[in-house]
Amino acid sequence: MIIFLGAGFGGAFRYWGSNFVYNFLPSSFPHGTLFVNTLGSLIIGIVMFYFAANELISPKTRIFLATGFCGGLTTFSTFPFETINFIKEKEYLFAGANILLNILLTLLALFIAYKISRLLTGG
Repeated sequence: MIIFLGAGFGGAFRYWGSNFVYNFLPSSFPHGTLFVNTLGSLIIGIVMFYFAANELISPKTRIFLATGFCGGLTTFSTFPFETINFIKEKEYLFAGANILLNILLTLLALFIAYKISRLLTGG
């Protein structure tokens, strides 16, 4: 039930966050997916590297946030779908950019969360 509720909130936030991004950036590139994937990576990093590692949250809260909310928020299934659509449309530059940006920015967000957690714990 905890995962179910977290995923519901994460999915609702994915819808809102992705649409919010398209108020500012063109829909010709999947900026919304990139945003929620990067944000989800940052959140899961903070939850796992800081809150869970320092026992600031209960195991149930960790499951709610990491598995439920971040699982509902991030869009791995949408990412390859959008990439294949670019390839079908012969938009190879956009396909490559989508792959590189999703991988690099999500890894960077997770690394930033790790570094912030280390700074906050003095490690």
